[in-house]
Amino acid sequence: MSETSPKLRAELDGIPTYKPGKPAAAGGPVAFKLSSNENPYPPLPGVMETAVAAAGEFNRYPDMACTGLMNELADRFGVPVSHLATGTGSVGVAQQLLQITSGPGDEVVYPWRSFEAYPIITRISGATSVPVALTSEDVHDLDAMADAVTDRTRLIFVCNPNNPTGTVVHREELERFLDRVPSDVLVVLDEAYREFIRDPEVPDGLEIYRSRPNVAVLRTFSKAYGLAGLRVGFAVAHEPVAAALRKTAVPFGVSQVAQDAAVASLRAEDELIGRVGALVAERTRVYEGLRKQGWTVPPTQANFVWLRLGERSAEFAAACEAAGVVVRPFPGEGVRVTIGESEANDIFLHAAEAFRKGM
Repeated sequence: MSETSPKLRAELDGIPTYKPGKPAAAGGPVAFKLSSNENPYPPLPGVMETAVAAAGEFNRYPDMACTGLMNELADRFGVPVSHLATGTGSVGVAQQLLQITSGPGDEVVYPWRSFEAYPIITRISGATSVPVALTSEDVHDLDAMADAVTDRTRLIFVCNPNNPTGTVVHREELERFLDRVPSDVLVVLDEAYREFIRDPEVPDGLEIYRSRPNVAVLRTFSKAYGLAGLRVGFAVAHEPVAAALRKTAVPFGVSQVAQDAAVASLRAEDELIGRVGALVAERTRVYEGLRKQGWTVPPTQANFVWLRLGERSAEFAAACEAAGVVVRPFPGEGVRVTIGESEANDIFLHAAEAFRKGM
């Protein structure tokens, strides 16, 4: 028997594995998970019942075209169905965007530090990553990103709010940036945390896309809507882009349970607004509490806060875990902490205060 391994794509060499947030240990001292930007609340009213009903037929394939969900999204956001594409969370759609735009010899520009999946899916596509450092305030440096565009650039990610820093770019600077980007380069506005924004100067990406054919918007049901475990996201883009996304979608990738739960979630808008409002209020409390303790925390418009701790990031995460909450360290850079239940946030604030006193 030959010991030669099958030949695999060289582009896969050195690609880091995506690291999910660490879960709370079963039976251990950790009571709360604040490491994955999940919604701490249960499904919105009516969603569980809808999902259970759909699960009764999971011996059947789901609607591959996601017809009901596509129609609901079109009505909710005032866009043509032909401008929509769904996928397994916004990260699944993001990977499809790489498939339709970029390959060997092409370049993908994105801010860094930003969403951990960007360099991974870029490498998988065979394209070249062009990460552009954030400013000293942990915000996208859009001027530098525009300067990084070359004739090989095919795709640009703008993460707004940015994960993991929670910082945002405003309307005027975003429009100025888009004016500098060639019209044949696709700009993706990744708005996974759109529902948590309260800064009026942050534009709704859907307003931007309507007049710019080279802009696509990514949204997800994983965060504000609380469907992280069902994996459903979508893109809004002009027809050539959206049609290409639908061509590259994994057949039957979005389950019927996820589709029906997403439709029910969209119809529970009043409850959603209340829950997001409660999380935003807790975000303000955590942010102000950290500032009062003396931490430097960038203003956040997402459902998390960012502490730039450098080499002490892992140590801080360990201290939080010992206190009863799991947070998300990025070794050598900082720690991202999801806004959770009030009790979880209290534990985190106490842990942060104790750590700071010991610095």
